[in-house]
Amino acid sequence: MNTQNTIMTAFFGGGSFWTTEAIFERVSGVKGVTCGYAGGVLSSPSYREVCSGKTGHAEVVQVKFDSSSIAYEELLEIFFATHDPTTINQQGVDKGSQYRSIVLCANEKQYAQAQEFIAFLERREIFDKQIVTEIKMFDGFFEAEYYQQNYYSIHAGQPYARVIIDPKLAKLHRLYERKLKTFSNINFI
Repeated sequence: MNTQNTIMTAFFGGGSFWTTEAIFERVSGVKGVTCGYAGGVLSSPSYREVCSGKTGHAEVVQVKFDSSSIAYEELLEIFFATHDPTTINQQGVDKGSQYRSIVLCANEKQYAQAQEFIAFLERREIFDKQIVTEIKMFDGFFEAEYYQQNYYSIHAGQPYARVIIDPKLAKLHRLYERKLKTFSNINFI
């Protein structure tokens, strides 16, 4: 099978891109995850500018995935299960518009799927509060600085990784073990 035609792109922001990156890097069928910024007004924003909260950008990840191995809907399910889509401009200790819950859709089909998935979650009353995740069409992605990439892989022993990322990875492992790649250095269990 020619996988060239099955490689797709998705964009998710669920708080710190370090956490979202660590989650999607572990999912089978995901071919690459890149941290970056999207949804704002500046071209080529820096981390410092985004952290000011004045650019309108969110910390997001670009996820390249093989749609013959994992469906976009499955990525949506994992995304919503591993962050709180009911908090405005906040994920845990990370506060500011750059940490908002956002799905940037690469095409109209993804847009419809994201809307339908949120409607499904709301009908099932999965969350105690209303989902505030922003859904919008993709309007540009700016790759974050090199030192923002692969944070968890490099800094797994750091306090932020241990306190913030490890519990989310443990939840991912508990809920989606069969959909995960095999890692030899899992330190969150």
